[in-house]
Amino acid sequence: MSCPICEKEIEQKYRPFCSKRCADLDLAKWLSGSYAIPSESAEDLEEAAREAEVAPKRQH
Repeated sequence: MSCPICEKEIEQKYRPFCSKRCADLDLAKWLSGSYAIPSESAEDLEEAAREAEVAPKRQH
């Protein structure tokens, strides 16, 4: 089995990753929203559209 981040051999201590660094990189992707499960739900699409409209306003 290889690390899903860098494809090196996994380290049992950090399974399924090879190191703490790769585990932390994966966590950062989850926390930043880089990973997402696609949805076809009309409610989810409407909510995403509302969030997209509000996000630029929050940055100011």
